[in-house]
Amino acid sequence: MSRPDTAEALTPVHQLRAEISPPEPVTAGQEDPRRYEPLTRVRLEHPEAVAAAAAARPRHRGPVHGRQSFIIAADHAARGALAVKSDPHAMADRRRLLDRLRIALAHPKVDGVLASPDVLDDLLLLGALDDKLIFGSMNRAGLPGLVNEIDDRFTGHTAPALRAIGADGGKMLTRIAFDDPATTSVLEATAQAVDQLHAQGLIAMVEPFISRTDSGRVVNDLSTDAVVQSVAISQGLGASSAGTWMKLPVVEDMERVMAATTLPTVLLGGDPSGRTDEVLETWRRALALPGVQGLTVGRTLLYPDDGEVAAAVDQAASLLVDSTPSIADSASTRGLTPAGAVKED
Repeated sequence: MSRPDTAEALTPVHQLRAEISPPEPVTAGQEDPRRYEPLTRVRLEHPEAVAAAAAARPRHRGPVHGRQSFIIAADHAARGALAVKSDPHAMADRRRLLDRLRIALAHPKVDGVLASPDVLDDLLLLGALDDKLIFGSMNRAGLPGLVNEIDDRFTGHTAPALRAIGADGGKMLTRIAFDDPATTSVLEATAQAVDQLHAQGLIAMVEPFISRTDSGRVVNDLSTDAVVQSVAISQGLGASSAGTWMKLPVVEDMERVMAATTLPTVLLGGDPSGRTDEVLETWRRALALPGVQGLTVGRTLLYPDDGEVAAAVDQAASLLVDSTPSIADSASTRGLTPAGAVKED
């Protein structure tokens, strides 16, 4: 297949973005079922447009200490995990998921997305990732209920593929099950992925759990002791930890969890079970701890109790800490006005 240059390839992308209007909250069942048909057309006729859109995308300025990052997670469906609370198929409708993701990513305090390749490609084509951080989801083979679920092989993004699209890092779920011999291979594969990401100059985001098999399903131990142990094991994977982040659940005694690492840490939302406002309060307390770099959450905000995605994202954004100096403050310390002119004595 011939590959046109970037300018030619972007032509269908520009047309696509003109045809697909910004999503608006509507009652389920009243959406236009053809609203993403132009997206399918571009995928069919111009598959090279994904790479071209990635190459032309304005990049995020990068994470900085003192300003917590806000990343929306959208890789659940690639593991067959479609349920949200009482709805077993909440994430099965890709069009509604894209609607919700685009609403969330439009918020000025949302820094980026963590997604599987299929979702990420859609968002790139739609222009939803301009000026955003991108994290790719790497291992998705450990399907819930699978006979060898712990043997969670890497079937998604690779480090070279993430570098090629201008991503910032890759994430791997690392479940450590002392009752399953596949755990040794899981740890080895995670270490290799960490090394591969670092070799590409990318962040390795490791999401560890101490897990066990219960009635044929893998269950994560969310006790404080277990989370601390998972951190101790996983932060030592790979030849270097220089570019490694932790992605950890919010549990009791998070002070002790955060005392277990010096690595930048983002908090995951997990499977939402309580009320949205109650979950947000637990995040608020955890975000105040040293070492917490922000949130990487999905279902709680994309499928809130009242269905108001924008409001849920705004609530979560209000919890984030930003202690970096403003443009005016920074200029003042250098003897400059905000416009960059030298101040007169």
